[in-house]
Amino acid sequence: MAELLNEVIARGGTNAMTAPVSGAELRAWMRTPGAIWHVAEDECGALLGFQWVEPHPQHGARVAQIASFARVGRTGLGTGTALFEATRTACRAEGYTWINAEIRADNESGLIYYQSRGFEDYGHIRGHRLGDGSTVDKVLKRYDL
Repeated sequence: MAELLNEVIARGGTNAMTAPVSGAELRAWMRTPGAIWHVAEDECGALLGFQWVEPHPQHGARVAQIASFARVGRTGLGTGTALFEATRTACRAEGYTWINAEIRADNESGLIYYQSRGFEDYGHIRGHRLGDGSTVDKVLKRYDL
């Protein structure tokens, strides 16, 4: 999973992360109370993508913050649909009331993805500073469970 995420980070332009992550970091994130993780694999077991939610740090324990990643060059295969179906079901079972997504305003494919899942715009973050010092705007979207 770290390899896939680092490929996305290195490509740039679609997420707020700018520094590579390690497998140990991902394992630590997985231990966050209330975190839910799903992976998508092809028929041979190769990782196509993953998605996770965890309690939102400002909105509280009943609001899930979502992150989604697909292998570069392997989008449009139904991976995102399958991941979100599993995540939505698990969020309801966990007692989350809505899912928050923060998408870079210049990430057209991410905006389309979340819109197509039924997320609705509710705000913006202007001038969000990334780890490398650059700034981007973010679109805030929510999915009510």
